[in-house]
Amino acid sequence: MDYGWYQELVKPGWAPPSWVFAPVWSVLYVLIFVSFGYVFYLALKGKLGGFTALPFVLNLIFNFLFTFFQFGLRSNFLAAVDVFFVLVTLFWAMFVVWRRVRWVALINIPYLIWVSFATVLQTTITYLNF
Repeated sequence: MDYGWYQELVKPGWAPPSWVFAPVWSVLYVLIFVSFGYVFYLALKGKLGGFTALPFVLNLIFNFLFTFFQFGLRSNFLAAVDVFFVLVTLFWAMFVVWRRVRWVALINIPYLIWVSFATVLQTTITYLNF
């Protein structure tokens, strides 16, 4: 994957420096692992329906595809579409667990804030480099 390509893109002045992404994602992946893992555990035990786990599965798929789209294919457009789906599936996931496992929704608020920011950032980068 060509991470140097990203450095050459036109970015808005409010874009964080590249070194910020690794520590932020490190913390977020711990929160995701704990909360999503708990949902999958409950779903496998039959304490949550399979439909409840669906947005969590889709979110992980879209989350991991982002790197491929952005750095593998070098496609700002696909990355922008993908990060939008990360955001939508995260909202959906938080919504479906709210009544049953509220802490899972709450612990994902930092992830929601970051993905909301990332969606605006990626959309702006896509626009600036069109």
